[in-house]
Amino acid sequence: MNVHQLSIAYVPEQDRIQVRVNTKQGQELRFWFTRRLTLGLLPLLDREVAEHVARQGGPATSHVAAMDDLSKQAMAQFKRTENLKTSDFATPYRTTEASVPVFDHPLLVTEINVAPLPNGQLRLSFAEKLSGDLEQRSFQMALSDELIHAFVHLLERAVQQSQWKDAALAAPAAPAADPSRGPDKPQYLN
Repeated sequence: MNVHQLSIAYVPEQDRIQVRVNTKQGQELRFWFTRRLTLGLLPLLDREVAEHVARQGGPATSHVAAMDDLSKQAMAQFKRTENLKTSDFATPYRTTEASVPVFDHPLLVTEINVAPLPNGQLRLSFAEKLSGDLEQRSFQMALSDELIHAFVHLLERAVQQSQWKDAALAAPAAPAADPSRGPDKPQYLN
């Protein structure tokens, strides 16, 4: 599948992130990310992209693969900044009457696998495995450097719009138990 356009947006009514992909073959993929999946996916993508950038470049940059995680992240951030300079975020996402949806309704992604490919791309495998559902839907996308960095950028932007990270940070923490006070007395509501 050759990706032509990519759109990632937070949809408040669904409290989900909608991902839409137009292919050069005239197909459209639509799928949803839940909060739980997205907040688990972002650190995984950051780590995989950093490892991916460290592996690239052959012998001239083989020392990068042996770097500590902080150095790999810095190298990945540099590569990302360079790739995003040439990305087109101004052109609106377009669907045409001729666009053929791959699935009759958007996929609710429950599993994602990320794997490097020998040609330098990253393969993202998406699956919908719902309990009680006999049909399991899935697909794979191979993303170039430019597209993987754009994908992560758009996903992070959608998470900022959703305020999911802010809500997780603002949640009150349970008070720590003071061992010198003894066990807490039960509370009753009459």
